[in-house]
Amino acid sequence: MTSETITRNVTTQSWFDQARFIPPDAIFALTAQYAADRSPQKVNLGQGTYRDEHGNPWVLPSVRESRKLLSKELNHEYLPIIGLADFRNEAAKLALGAELFQKQQDKLATCQSLSGTGALHLAGLLLRACKTPLPKVYIPEPTWSNHHQVFSSLGFQCESFKYYNPETKDLDIESYYSALKSAEPNSVFIIHACAHNPTGCDPSKEQWRELAHLFKERQLFPLFDAAYLGFNSGNVDSDAFAIRLFIEEMNLEAGVCLSFAKNMGLYGERVGCFLLATSTEEAAVKTQSMLEMLQRSEVSNPPAYGAKIASTILADDTLRQTWHDDLVTMSSRIRSMRTELYDSLVTSAAPGTWEHLIRQSGMFGFLGLSPSVVLKLREKYHIYMADNSRISIAGLNKQNVDYVGKSITDCLKQE
Repeated sequence: MTSETITRNVTTQSWFDQARFIPPDAIFALTAQYAADRSPQKVNLGQGTYRDEHGNPWVLPSVRESRKLLSKELNHEYLPIIGLADFRNEAAKLALGAELFQKQQDKLATCQSLSGTGALHLAGLLLRACKTPLPKVYIPEPTWSNHHQVFSSLGFQCESFKYYNPETKDLDIESYYSALKSAEPNSVFIIHACAHNPTGCDPSKEQWRELAHLFKERQLFPLFDAAYLGFNSGNVDSDAFAIRLFIEEMNLEAGVCLSFAKNMGLYGERVGCFLLATSTEEAAVKTQSMLEMLQRSEVSNPPAYGAKIASTILADDTLRQTWHDDLVTMSSRIRSMRTELYDSLVTSAAPGTWEHLIRQSGMFGFLGLSPSVVLKLREKYHIYMADNSRISIAGLNKQNVDYVGKSITDCLKQE
């Protein structure tokens, strides 16, 4: 038998024959569908990125000025493994406030990350390395889809708890309390610091206080996903209320996963920071060293440019004030679009009640539409939203908001 015959008889195999096909991420697949749609009336309410009143990406004035300053002396050297020191300090100061930062800084461990996703992953790696057996991770239902993926990929058992009541279209605070009361001590809870994604429903200050008491009483670990500080209300201090309450008033250890994608528009720069508030200086030193080791094994050194933009803005009084003005611009436009959509739905006599839209806050609106209505909006009216009817309010503007409202009304009346 010739070698040629042997080669023909051997079935071609790959090392990766057992790989599973994973469907594309739903939101990014939806964005691709939108991009391929040739309708002049198409509306993208899927992906959570800020758009201006003309539907275009917006580079913040504070970011433009920061880039000008950086261009004068920008180099491309490696950052330290744990990231730009000025950025890490300014990010921690932003989350905690200057006064609490001063009191807490010797008990803090911080590490620059690849946006909020990277911060969550670093937090998971640290928790996995420090806790045996692995704690259970509780995640609100519904939530940002990547929460489950990040922690399950690290080997954690993830359990959903009811966060939202579809009947009242509001936060189900009693179910939240119940989940905390029944969880085993040392369990981890993922908390949206503000502007809950996808529902836009946040606890009140009084409810946050009750939640914090339960965390302390039940010895649970709070891990804040803080992707929208300042972007939610236009005021960083208001949006950071829960973080500061847990760490300062309740004296809890807590993790905070910061992202500057939304609140500075630095989506593609992947600027984030993981902040750990510990109870002792010794714990801070040890966990800082572990974060450095974990970062080294994952990305070696984080990217510099976006961190330098953010750090320049946060450290300069004039630029920081400009950024605060930018936050007001973005959050105010989103609030006005939320109100205009509500007005359009009411004026066009859309079936049902719509007060939940103006009770919600932040970038996202949770409409409460059935999958069939969502599909009809996509196929007939070229309006793209997540299958659970979460919409990015930032995708609305004066030119399309009434069209969206009337299209929703038409679909509901045809049901």
